[in-house]
Amino acid sequence: MRPSLPLHLSTSALLISALTSTASAQTITPVVTNWKLNLTGQTGYAGILADVQQVLYSTNYVYVKSTNIPSYSIGPWPGSPNTPSNQNWTFKFPKTPTYAATGAVVGLGHVGVLNNGVVFYNALDAMSYNNQNIWHQSAVYFEAGGFDSCKGHPAPSRAYHPHQYAPCLAALDPGKHSALIGFGFDGIPIYGGFGYSNADGTGGIRRMQSGYQKRAITVRTTLPNGTALPPNQYGPPVSTTYPLGCYQEDYLYVAKGNDLDDTNARFCVTPEYPNGTWAYFAPIDASGSPAYPFLIGARNRGVVVAGNTGPGGGHFTITEATTNFTSTPCLADLNGDRLVDAADLAIILSRWGLGGGLGDLDRNGEVGGGDLSVLLNAWGSC
Repeated sequence: MRPSLPLHLSTSALLISALTSTASAQTITPVVTNWKLNLTGQTGYAGILADVQQVLYSTNYVYVKSTNIPSYSIGPWPGSPNTPSNQNWTFKFPKTPTYAATGAVVGLGHVGVLNNGVVFYNALDAMSYNNQNIWHQSAVYFEAGGFDSCKGHPAPSRAYHPHQYAPCLAALDPGKHSALIGFGFDGIPIYGGFGYSNADGTGGIRRMQSGYQKRAITVRTTLPNGTALPPNQYGPPVSTTYPLGCYQEDYLYVAKGNDLDDTNARFCVTPEYPNGTWAYFAPIDASGSPAYPFLIGARNRGVVVAGNTGPGGGHFTITEATTNFTSTPCLADLNGDRLVDAADLAIILSRWGLGGGLGDLDRNGEVGGGDLSVLLNAWGSC
């Protein structure tokens, strides 16, 4: 049963206003708005401009320009000869993702961008046991000693990047739906480790569980698909030096009883996508540690825009007409008209007591007094 409304208001007129809004911002999707734009010239590591410098959007695409340097402090990187530099990225994202039954294999190098303009890599470090390309190393294990406190490090290309959730970007709160922390190059959003319990936004908040489980093995003589290897292709026995989980092939995907598919995504309602979206999550285990595959799985859930990845990727020349987006994120603008007003209030009141999604401004899994307070404090233009 819904709790009674805190205000004695007739909302019919307000609801009509909300539902008939002709705001052009319906074409401004979260992949346009959810970036940390640097509009003040703030600098980060080595005095380089920080975060995202510009966001431009066309009818179908969004272009994000960044230096790849965050505004939070990074470094040092013990044992690394590399230092970060300005990468002068211009990335291209689809404004509306196209989902794929079998997405492209996620390769090495940058595979997506955090909302502060910093790229992230997949789970691997490009090395394998005895260089045989069979037992592939997890960067989160083999390279952890060279990570800074934000879980990132610079590549030989001098591109700073994490392979896992970056704690300096946004704190995790088990009582709130995690923040939208970035996008894959297929335009699909990435969240932290907590989401709505049910895919429709109901049931409160809980930890999203990865479908990847560590195999019950003590020797590395078979692959996850059951293939028996010849002795010269065995991996090292499970030990304190090579613990279970330090290789990609230590994991087996199990769909039953888990939230996330083999791409590390699920289709669900989120605060930014109240009608539902495929969304990647950065899962954590029961102890609170990052869980494999950390950000995106072995393949993408959507169709990746060509030209973002690989050597030289991420340096688009824009050849179409675009609009420069310079607004700050506007959490309480529920109808997308860049104005927090009576129409947004009507939406809150119409969803009072319901589960998460539209109107869940405080991200606690229910629309209520906390959300009303957030909206009233944000009243006015974005």
